[in-house]
Order: sequence, then C-alpha cells, then structure tokens
Amino acid sequence: MNHIDIITCQPELLDSPLNNSILKIAQEKKLVNIKIHNLRDFSDNKHKKVDDYAFGGGGGMVLKIEPIFNCIEFIKKHKKVDEIIYMSPDGEKLNQKTSNSLSLKENIVILCGHYKGIDERVRKHLITKEISIGDYVLTGGELPAAILIDSVIRLIPGVVSNESAALSDSFQDNLLGHANYTRPADFNGWKVPKILLSGNQKEIDEWRIKTSYKKTKKQRPDLLD
Repeated sequence: MNHIDIITCQPELLDSPLNNSILKIAQEKKLVNIKIHNLRDFSDNKHKKVDDYAFGGGGGMVLKIEPIFNCIEFIKKHKKVDEIIYMSPDGEKLNQKTSNSLSLKENIVILCGHYKGIDERVRKHLITKEISIGDYVLTGGELPAAILIDSVIRLIPGVVSNESAALSDSFQDNLLGHANYTRPADFNGWKVPKILLSGNQKEIDEWRIKTSYKKTKKQRPDLLD
C-alpha cells in the first residue's frame, strides 16, 4: 500500500478532492492511505499559531519552522519516509515522468505552504524535493498538492479499472494522447474515422500512434525534443 501524508494548516481545503471519485475508491480498496496532518496540532504556541512576521520586514506572514519540524518528526516515528515534497512555484515543473516516479514510492510526505511561504531552513534541511504545477502563485499549496496526488494515485496498479488506459495517457511516451470517439458513429454528418470501426486492432494501434505524433508535432513540438 502507498502512503501519503499531507501537512497543512488548512485541512478542510483537501476534503472534497481527496474524498471523491477515483481517489476515494483507491482509499476504499486500500491501495493508498492518505492522512492529513493539521499543522496547528503540532504548534507549541498556546493559541496554536503556526506563522509569524518575517525577519527583515516586508508584507506577509511566514510559516514557522517548529510546527513543521515537529510534524515531520512525528511522521518519521511511524514510517520510513521516501520523499518530503514542498509544493512551491519555485520547484521543478510537475510532469508525467515525475508522477510515474512518485507512484513507485511507498511513503511520501507533502508540505503545503501558505501565507508568504515557509521558513527557508525547512527547505534547506527537511525538504527533499520541490514541485510546482505552473509559473503562477496561489494562496496555498493545498490545491497543487491535490493535483499532484491525483496524478500519482491514478498510476498505482489497481486504481484505474482499465490499467492500459493510464498507460496511454498524454505524456506517457512524450506524446499527447490520441483522439477518442464513442457512439454514435455518425452525428450530424460528423463521422468517426473508418479505421476505428474496422476491428483490425493492429491498424487501429498504428493509427493512434500516428495521430498522437501529428498532434504532438503541431501542439507541443517541444516534447519531441
């Protein structure tokens, strides 16, 4: 079973994305265990405060090092951690290769930043990988964490009922996904390519590879590099 621990000061933001659809089914099937840790539970402050003003001045609050350290130590007491990931716009851009790699890890910890970010010492001494979902800034790392988790969990064997579907996703072979069609075969004169109705699986597979390549060359030629 894969284990994912999430550290956040806004756990309610993760309730919906983690408890619906495929992610919910994956947990019910005990293929993955997701545990959310409320950072405030690890604060030594009597008011459960987890942030403070930045040294040197400037706007915005910074997540303190103590509660983050305490939470990570608590998790480490119960399991051997493979990766401690910080969701940050500064990190490496999330791609399919990263998701594939993380799906093979047994124990992942994801830290969600908030406010102005986290104490830099956390990044230097505790974080093993920083991941970004794009060159923009959000109010917190919870939504990026949900995106990362979704991309990883669907790759775990048994999560997607038809595992070959996940293997033919966009970016798996540095190609965009091929076009897909379903019934009816003719709608308003818009027809499904005849090859898909032929029943010749070899020719269908070849057609799909060719269309994927053409689509990638047109829309994302950088992937072919």
